[in-house]
Amino acid sequence: MLLSRRGFLVAPIVAGAVTALSQPVANALEPTVVRAGDADYLTLATRGYNRRFAARPQQIFVPSNAEEVRLAVARAVSEGSPLAVRSGGHGFDDFVDNDRTKTIVDLQRLNAVSWDETHRAFSVESGADLGTVYERLLGGWGVTVPAGICKGVGAGGHVSGGGYGPLSRRLGLMADHLYGLEIVTVDSSGAASTVVATKDGPNADLWWAHTGGGGGNFGVVTRYLLRSADSDGADPARALPKSPGSMLHTRLALPLANEESFIRFVGNYLAFFERHSAPGDPFTGLYAPLHIRPGITGSDVLILLDGDLPDAGKMFDEFVAAISEGVTPGLVMLPPTRASYADTVANVYYAKGMPGFRVKVKSAYLRKSYSTEQLRTLYRYLTDIRFLGESQLEFMPFGGATNAVAADATAVPARDSFMKVLVHAAWRLPGDDDRYVAWAREMFRDVYADTGGVPVPNEFNGGSYINYPDPDLADPNWNTSGVPWHEFYYGGNYERLRGIKATWDPGNVFQHRLSIGR
Repeated sequence: MLLSRRGFLVAPIVAGAVTALSQPVANALEPTVVRAGDADYLTLATRGYNRRFAARPQQIFVPSNAEEVRLAVARAVSEGSPLAVRSGGHGFDDFVDNDRTKTIVDLQRLNAVSWDETHRAFSVESGADLGTVYERLLGGWGVTVPAGICKGVGAGGHVSGGGYGPLSRRLGLMADHLYGLEIVTVDSSGAASTVVATKDGPNADLWWAHTGGGGGNFGVVTRYLLRSADSDGADPARALPKSPGSMLHTRLALPLANEESFIRFVGNYLAFFERHSAPGDPFTGLYAPLHIRPGITGSDVLILLDGDLPDAGKMFDEFVAAISEGVTPGLVMLPPTRASYADTVANVYYAKGMPGFRVKVKSAYLRKSYSTEQLRTLYRYLTDIRFLGESQLEFMPFGGATNAVAADATAVPARDSFMKVLVHAAWRLPGDDDRYVAWAREMFRDVYADTGGVPVPNEFNGGSYINYPDPDLADPNWNTSGVPWHEFYYGGNYERLRGIKATWDPGNVFQHRLSIGR
């Protein structure tokens, strides 16, 4: 067994592996289709991360290439069968797994990573998980991307939602390295077509929509074309950033004995990253997510620092000293380990696998640190021993290079924040659904009591992250601010996204509870 993103045991998955199907791979004109009663049906239908939700589709297509995807979409549309798309299966809410879904297009077989000479960009198929992407880019060309720390997440939804990870403070978002994509769309007559959209044309509007517009809105992305903005693609080894040669890493345990030590430590932590959030700051090579579990025991900071920096050791010490200042009892830290970037990804990034949780998430960007009163609210909820177990509050450093891009240059408007916050309530038993969902909702509501229970974009808050979707933002029972849900995710970019949606999905074939309206 291995540790997942949130430090819990999961079943291991071999790098690059896909679900083993009893049916053979179909030929190029006949995508594999699995129906209720078939041997693989239950495995495929329940492949999602969040066990709170389950779909019982009439059919599940498992295509092997873009043409098979197009045929699957065309068949579903002609049958009037509402469809959803699954890549890695790590969606937090019910966008795929719901009662409406009658057809699932499962992209797990589209997992190739290669160099596309025609577009002078790396081709990453949507079903490839991030661990596979890292391994193949690094092993083949010595390059990498600022993608997520969870190696089991699929590229399909991750990239289209903007995508970020341990190198984002230095290299920007995944969206900042997206040159183009190949996508199956459906026109007003119901015909499915495969089109290419790139930053410099053709179909640049459709490219832009996938730089943070979120999955399940415009069509089925079959592959992404990755190339950094400062590269012309003449040399694959220079088309994406070179990986760090080494990384320093360790974990810092938090024996926070009381409310005051909690407030002091979290306040120190937030203040440090707020001070060091500008593009080009010397600490943009530092990524140190903070995980706080109910009961506080078992909480920690994972420290990852670019080991190639000339003052890496000194910077490491400065960070630890800053967040530890005035905190008693002292923090417990294992000595930092220096490892190659490849070994860090292999052994420190979070393992592939599905832990089998039932989940409720809430998210926010911070433009300024939480107030003492907000931290006291968090402490009150996080010390409620009724919720000991597998839930976490996570702080994930943002800013740096992510803030060097204009808010409308991509569909991601969050270009002036320093921290991403995730409430990740997780439990196992269906009978606990109501109380854990209520815990997450009420904590979030109380933290943002001054702005209608939600992180209304203002001087202090930067909205929310579409890859951590929360339908409560569209529910007036939990969002009493009067600010529409899309303002949190898209800000001033929403009207442009609506126009692109109307052009490329006029029949609203691709929809979910937070899909872009036409």
